[in-house]
Amino acid sequence: MNSKFSFFNFFNKMSEDMGIDLGTANTLVHVKNRGIVIREPSVVAIEINTNEVLAIGAEAKRMLGRAPGNIMPVRPMRDGVISDYETAQAMLKYFIKRAMRKNTFIRPRVLVGVPSGVTEVQKRAVIDAALEAGAREAYLIEEPMAAAIGAGLPVQDAWGNVIVDIGGGTCEVAVISLGGIVEKISVHAGGDALDKAIQLFIRKKYDLLIGERTAEEIKIEVGDAMYSDNPLKMEICGRDLRTGLPKNLVVTSNDVCEAIDEPVRVIVNAVISTLEKTPPELAADIMSNGIIMTGGTSLLRNLDRFISSETKIPVFVSEDALSCVALGTGVVVENIDAYRKGFLIES
Repeated sequence: MNSKFSFFNFFNKMSEDMGIDLGTANTLVHVKNRGIVIREPSVVAIEINTNEVLAIGAEAKRMLGRAPGNIMPVRPMRDGVISDYETAQAMLKYFIKRAMRKNTFIRPRVLVGVPSGVTEVQKRAVIDAALEAGAREAYLIEEPMAAAIGAGLPVQDAWGNVIVDIGGGTCEVAVISLGGIVEKISVHAGGDALDKAIQLFIRKKYDLLIGERTAEEIKIEVGDAMYSDNPLKMEICGRDLRTGLPKNLVVTSNDVCEAIDEPVRVIVNAVISTLEKTPPELAADIMSNGIIMTGGTSLLRNLDRFISSETKIPVFVSEDALSCVALGTGVVVENIDAYRKGFLIES
């Protein structure tokens, strides 16, 4: 019995277990004892006629809006869940294989972060995709919990913490205490919603058609959740809807603020709704600790100030907001037996 235990202990010790933030916009892979080794866009380029995968990650993203008719860049994740199973499986397989050392013969245990609002069918799809991609065992963890662990919050303590994780597809708001999620809300209001709102606004106000990549660049460069007396400016190029010709245009951060008002309000309302349902015993903790924001969209200029002004609670953006979910999955996967009960959804 002891020799059998020792064998499995050695087997698990040698395994390069992985934590994966399988995001709508980006996929991050954390390998045990090595940290984050992959940080790539969740995009796959496919040859339409043969259904062959041509590129994955950054190389595939460069093709968005620029590929010929026979090449289709696909984003297999929508709103934080798998929308194209076969493509997601190919992407996961590629990232898992790339993250493993060449001389490793033991298949890894894989932990994947998923939105808190996913259905059982969606959970099963992620687990099956991970197993088909080469995982020995597959587990899921809710993204708000992973983000809180990655941000360094004391999730096991009897102390209320609020985490707002805003990624590409979803905004996850959760109140965490004693190692569990007390209240949570998941809404479809992430970076993609902001990009679409910018595209629509530029089209309606200026009769200019711009692509996804340009909208994302505008959001990053001059995006702002609050109006400014000295707005930032950025020159963009698109197609004039009246003439059909290319046209340059200068947009400001106030343009973006107006454009993204609706999805930003959805995020703020999700935070307020979660706080309204929080037990009063945790209210004092939240007021003292403040709200912690993670995820790429949390880096939107002045979003933390806007949420704070609406909730009257201090809001802080995590130091490494882009990596919190991946870092959290890494912490859990390195101590998977300790976290197995209560935290994980198993295959």
